Amino acid sequence: MQTTIDLEQLVAALGDAIIVSDTEGKITLWNLAAERIFGFTESEAIGRSLDLIIPQRLQARHWEGYEKTMQTCHTRYGNDVLKVPAVHKDGRALSIAFTVALLYSAPGQLSGIVAVIRDEMRRFQEELNLRKRLAELQARVGA
Repeated sequence: MQTTIDLEQLVAALGDAIIVSDTEGKITLWNLAAERIFGFTESEAIGRSLDLIIPQRLQARHWEGYEKTMQTCHTRYGNDVLKVPAVHKDGRALSIAFTVALLYSAPGQLSGIVAVIRDEMRRFQEELNLRKRLAELQARVGA
């Protein structure tokens, strides 16, 4: 027996952020997890540029890659988990991990990109604390 999946309910229920942007980099889908992670409501995010969550120092590099992807219909990050900094609505730095996939319209024309994003701040902070502790221990033993 095949079960019909309500994709709208699925996207809303996921704990990971789902963000879809069009070929121009404008946000067209923003789920509840994206709101929780980044602080922007759906109405604040829809129609806005992805610059909303990209640190200013990384925006030029991001758009260079985005435009190349739109021109070539290919991303070299299709199967990779990317770990990058991001920005919360209140201006604080975030650490996120995400995967991307290209989206196509019915006639096979590239229509945008979907990103599935996870908040990595806790893991990032734990890793930072472990590195600090390791450095302290190494300093004690003279390593």
